[in-house]
Amino acid sequence: MTVRAAWLLAGPPDGQTRTDTRLAPLGTFAPEGELTTRDGVIAGGAPLMATGAGAMQVQVGIGRALVQGTTAQGAYPVAVTVPETLTVGDGNAQYPRIDSIVLRVYDGLFDAQGKTAVALELVVGTAQPSPVEPNLPPSSLRLWSITVPAGASAGTGGINWASALADRRRFTASYGGIIPRGWGTSFTGAYDGQFRDVGGVLERWNATAGKWETYRPPRDVETISTGATAASGYSVTQYNARRVGGVCSFTVEVVRTGTAISVPAGGNISDQNVATLPAGWRPAYDVEGAASDGYGDGGARIATNGVVTLRTWVPGGSIQSGRNIRISAAYVL
Repeated sequence: MTVRAAWLLAGPPDGQTRTDTRLAPLGTFAPEGELTTRDGVIAGGAPLMATGAGAMQVQVGIGRALVQGTTAQGAYPVAVTVPETLTVGDGNAQYPRIDSIVLRVYDGLFDAQGKTAVALELVVGTAQPSPVEPNLPPSSLRLWSITVPAGASAGTGGINWASALADRRRFTASYGGIIPRGWGTSFTGAYDGQFRDVGGVLERWNATAGKWETYRPPRDVETISTGATAASGYSVTQYNARRVGGVCSFTVEVVRTGTAISVPAGGNISDQNVATLPAGWRPAYDVEGAASDGYGDGGARIATNGVVTLRTWVPGGSIQSGRNIRISAAYVL
């Protein structure tokens, strides 16, 4: 037995075994309604991949899926553990048709087939000038469709599998999971906040609007601070800090109110304190900044306690009383 299902009546020859239960994808229950589940293929590798295996034969590889029956039946976890080969019937003499490869569950407790089994099957379509995919029997999941040309047979060269196969695998996921991209994106969401992947774009179901919307993470709120305290010998004339997330950028401008500061030839000015940033706006580590007074540029430091100090200046210069000094930096709080 190479096509297995869980939640079928136990017993020989085709009922559920303990191995079936271990292999079947229990717990894959993305809801579609109060008691119904989004059926589909379980992503991982290339599940249930179809390839041509002969002129009129197609092989379906291993994989797992979930097949939804009626509301009363519930959903059947299914596993294909060995590749299965199906033979396509010869084409109609006049018109093409479309056949579908399906996973089908037979449950004698709910249908009239009189058996308990699960199988990979071909559902044969109707030959016509413009063929369409066939309607499916109950408790079936469409995996692939095959366009069968008029007159196709093993004797005439068979089916061109490269162009005849149409992927109809849709995917499902566990509750709360992101539904992977698969065939068909016209389905509605089951609940507000459900997610799906469509061509690498994450979409969220908006139940109020009744539509899928491109998901955009919320932007970090920008907050502003305006409360720096001047150190002795300075007065704060302007202070503005902006924080987005954990990153802060600020500019503080002070005016020198004390006596002039002479800068030695080496350029150091002995970490002259100019201001202190307010609590909550202090970096987790010492940060270097830039300083300028319109006559020359220098360096500054913001310490973890929020103290802003001038560190270097133009060698041999001075910072005169009444001169404005602007300091700027960016850091992680």
